[in-house]
Amino acid sequence: MSRLTGAWLVGGLLALSGSALACPAWLDQGFERLQTGERESLCRYAGKVLLVVNTASECGYTGQYEGLEALSRELAPDGLVVLGFPSNDFGAQEPGDNAEIARFCRTAYGIQFPMFGKSRVRGAAANPLFAELARRSGDAPGWNFHKYLVDRSGTRVLSFGSEVRPDSADLRRAILAMLKDSPAGER
Repeated sequence: MSRLTGAWLVGGLLALSGSALACPAWLDQGFERLQTGERESLCRYAGKVLLVVNTASECGYTGQYEGLEALSRELAPDGLVVLGFPSNDFGAQEPGDNAEIARFCRTAYGIQFPMFGKSRVRGAAANPLFAELARRSGDAPGWNFHKYLVDRSGTRVLSFGSEVRPDSADLRRAILAMLKDSPAGER
């Protein structure tokens, strides 16, 4: 049993305050953290609202990192977790390796939200998370900084294109609505 900021991860279950939140099977997978290379299970975020974003360091949308970090800092206490997945799939705009990307995110934008190792996010070679997000939402990423919003139970997935900024009213409304929903098992 490992302690995770007020929670205990036991198998695929995350226990919080006496209730158990099942990790949806499609989220029960691990990815290497960008900064450390250590493998981390996405089940760690069971019961949270997830904003999953494919990122790139040399894109016209790269400035969205600032808004993503602001959202993370503001709404993490309410249950939002921003997850970043660097990808070189669009316009070869993420040419660096994981160490270079991590350094850029830290120094240029002060990124503190979880970032994972560089991977593919579209097509047959897409990492399994992005393949499932595209299937569930019916919308594959068309460019860098595509956003998927996943509810606390992992059953509802909304898709927001690259042009939707982290501070957009539509995205914020959707995030706040999902944050109001209580975690499964606490209704």
